[in-house]
Amino acid sequence: MTVLPIMKLASTQLEPTWQQQLHTEFEQPYMRQLQQFLQQQTQQGKVIYPAAKDLFKALNSAPFDQVKVVILGQDPYHGPHQAHGLSFSVPEGNKVPPSLRNIYKEISRDLGLPMPSHGCLRTWAQQGVLLLNATLSVEQSKAGSHQGKGWEAFTDRIVQQLNQKRQGLVFMLWGNYAQKKGKMIDRSKHRVLESVHPSPLSAHGGFIGNGHFSAANTYLQQQGLSIIDWSVPEVNLSLF
Repeated sequence: MTVLPIMKLASTQLEPTWQQQLHTEFEQPYMRQLQQFLQQQTQQGKVIYPAAKDLFKALNSAPFDQVKVVILGQDPYHGPHQAHGLSFSVPEGNKVPPSLRNIYKEISRDLGLPMPSHGCLRTWAQQGVLLLNATLSVEQSKAGSHQGKGWEAFTDRIVQQLNQKRQGLVFMLWGNYAQKKGKMIDRSKHRVLESVHPSPLSAHGGFIGNGHFSAANTYLQQQGLSIIDWSVPEVNLSLF
């Protein structure tokens, strides 16, 4: 990743409704420290994912006032060509990662939808599903390498703004990490769905069978909102 100043990336790339909610964050000391860390990583020749243009893709794909569902991930995929700024998602042409395959299995079980052949979740994002990782960058082949560097404060602020200024959202919190981050959510205003993580290590201990996707749609209908089409169409998304 070619590291441009985060403030410049935010001012030129960030979707306007999110820019309005988050502009003060880019002036905070933690964000300057994060920028310094990313610059040092680049100067040391480290490969960072995703590409700079994709850092804010989750936000840019689901404007603040259109978010209906939030799915919290941990950090981006750390293999080549996988991370593209949406939690659990990979560009078409990549093998479907194990956790996403288990998500698909539960959707198929819950809603009777066919198993998709690719892992690009762009169509979910376009319907108002915020696919947000807690950490927005990672070093190649080193899972969790950018945790504790500042991204968590930024993504906490995203969750706080949604919690405070929106109502009737669905938050899907899978695993202890996401559930800890979700403690700030007002459950009298929003629907919080929790289970173990869809990782192969835990998916059959409560993720498969959790019914979260039908539950989310039932809640959205109760709010007078259109439901999410959780199918993943067989279209060419390779340029996304």
